[in-house]
Amino acid sequence: MPHAEDAANVAAMATAAATPGVGPLLRDWRRRRRLSQLDLALEAGVSARHLSFVETGRSRPSADMVLQLAEQLDVPLRNRNQLLLAAGHAPVFEQHDLEDPEMAPVRRAIDLILDGHDPYPAVVIDRAWEMLGANRAVALLIAGVAPDLLKPPVNVLRLSLHPDGVAPRIVNLGEWRGHLLDRLERQIALTGDGALTALLEELSAYPAPAREAGEPEIAVPLRLETELGQLSFISTVATFGTAVEVTASELSIESFFPADEQTADAVRSYVAALP
Repeated sequence: MPHAEDAANVAAMATAAATPGVGPLLRDWRRRRRLSQLDLALEAGVSARHLSFVETGRSRPSADMVLQLAEQLDVPLRNRNQLLLAAGHAPVFEQHDLEDPEMAPVRRAIDLILDGHDPYPAVVIDRAWEMLGANRAVALLIAGVAPDLLKPPVNVLRLSLHPDGVAPRIVNLGEWRGHLLDRLERQIALTGDGALTALLEELSAYPAPAREAGEPEIAVPLRLETELGQLSFISTVATFGTAVEVTASELSIESFFPADEQTADAVRSYVAALP
């Protein structure tokens, strides 16, 4: 029977064989960041000639150089591993399921944030916008949505903007939809993720009013019709800024704060009455 380490090496080599060479991948990331070869070479402290040789496949970069270039290009950790594999090196950033024992400190931090934000809503999402956790106040936001949209994995963008989701109750749907799609477009520009591009196409096809130009505000609010009347929230997004593990680096926690006293009072009363 083969050892687990041998099987892992075979899998890594198979992945590398199916991946484009590191040169084209680095060139794609450089172009996505709108940098010339000279710009990137100067920022990374390498010669433009050597960088050109790497991109054309005439030179095989060391693992250190791959990581140095990826750092300057702000490449996500998942993709840095892919670059290393494409260059014939082993990945250096570990990746675990959120339920693995190694992720216990991350889970504790998430629970502290979710519990600490109570009685106001907060959700945990991954890089695909799938909901990994939520506190009890989120039930107020998603009340009345179609049951199919709540079957795991729950995509929070689809849940928010689908005609059978939260969308019919969003008073400023054009504005809120535009805000969410802008965030998704920025994420696609950063990651080049094809699955997110497909998600953007799906969401863009949903019927929705045009974004209206209004008076400038501090933040785009979520104005929602609920059983408690019209509520208004602003949101913040937190990430693990020092993460060196793939899954942790891709998590974000979106917390909703009441934008006025009426919303704050209503949400506190709602949560206090929950079983």
